[in-house]
Amino acid sequence: MTWGILIRKSPSDVLRWLQSETAVLWPAFLASLSLRRSRCVRANCAACLSGEQHQSYVLYDRAEGRRIAVYVPEELVPQVQRGLDNGRALQDLLHQAAPRYIKALKRERAEAKRADEG
Repeated sequence: MTWGILIRKSPSDVLRWLQSETAVLWPAFLASLSLRRSRCVRANCAACLSGEQHQSYVLYDRAEGRRIAVYVPEELVPQVQRGLDNGRALQDLLHQAAPRYIKALKRERAEAKRADEG
């Protein structure tokens, strides 16, 4: 449903719009993905001695006020990145939905008031 095509936008129209826009946004989550480099525990590691170190991806988030980190295997990075992109898109849609829904509620209230007066 294209939002601009709707002539009368009721709260249920806003709900249908939000549902149609979010239907393809799974998986969706909010966190950050980082590529980190770190040393290992081996005494004569060639990668560590060269300064290259070891790369790994980590998903950072917060749970119950504490920072959590989850190792992400390199082959899963594209899927995780898609979930992060979807999460940001979902967040943007929710920001758009709030004023649209409130305007629809106000429009519905004004129409009901006009109907009562008329």
